[in-house]
Amino acid sequence: MARDIPVIDCARALAGEDPRPTAAAIDDACRRHGFFVLTGHGVEPGLFDDLERASRAFFARPDAEKAAIAMPLAGAAWRGWFPPGGELTAGAPDGKEGIYFGREDGPDHPRVRARTPLHGTNLFPHDPSELRPLVLEVLDRLTDLGQQVLELIAVGLGLERTWFGEHLTADPTILFRIFHYPPAGEVPAASWGVQEHTDYGLLTLLRQDDVGGLEVRTPDGWVEAPPVPDSFVCNLGDMLERMTGGTYRSTPHRVRRPPRGRISFPFFLDPSWDAHIVPVPGFGDTGAPAPARWDGRSVFDFEGTYGEYLSEKVASVFPGQADFVQPSKGS
Repeated sequence: MARDIPVIDCARALAGEDPRPTAAAIDDACRRHGFFVLTGHGVEPGLFDDLERASRAFFARPDAEKAAIAMPLAGAAWRGWFPPGGELTAGAPDGKEGIYFGREDGPDHPRVRARTPLHGTNLFPHDPSELRPLVLEVLDRLTDLGQQVLELIAVGLGLERTWFGEHLTADPTILFRIFHYPPAGEVPAASWGVQEHTDYGLLTLLRQDDVGGLEVRTPDGWVEAPPVPDSFVCNLGDMLERMTGGTYRSTPHRVRRPPRGRISFPFFLDPSWDAHIVPVPGFGDTGAPAPARWDGRSVFDFEGTYGEYLSEKVASVFPGQADFVQPSKGS
């Protein structure tokens, strides 16, 4: 297995040309790595330049000001700011602070009225005021891009291009984070920016700044995923490993403590909240040996909806707020 994470230009496929060459390259990356770097995606670089400036301005403010949008204020919607060391991975504090966002669902949305966890309106700071429109634009642009990438994954799997949209992501669960990693040493309780973990859903699109620090676990050891200008790092979540019987892997990754402040923007395109995750046509239990996971658990062991799976996971990273995440059947 090659140690380098593939860089894939999707411009021609997204422009309407034959998607099969790009889909084949993505399929190969999903089978061998579970990670790839996407270029030619069409998202204007200035959008993330502006978002990084606004994000750094927010994180530079005193904690007392940032706490005006603290996560407990959002209740079950699970949105807002958490302080450095406030999020856990594998029971240990991460060396980061951040803001959680999701799809902007108003009070009349059926899932909000049903008090479905992780659904609702976002919390935005009063200052910098530009953070709100930038985040909402990013949510729209990356939702579209994520659906396009899933179409290419479908083609690579031999499915109809619209398979994911018709079966899993017509009403997707959308999550977006802005993370700030202070320089190493500023969060004494944390030994890593983020410890080894996997993502939960279908697809992650990560925009990095130029600091770096993301590492990917491979059979040959840990390899760096260095920042590539104007790109997104794409990786697969647990559900794609489950749906393909292990042919695709939800690959463990981690983040080193940075030498200077690092900003990252992970976006997660996940199945509908009430979706039951079944094998992709033509894929069942392939018998492919699953590598030992960071948590000692298997993505094939759970039963229920994606919302139930996700609720269990997010409750473990913020145990003080676990009471907010009590999914109701069929919500």
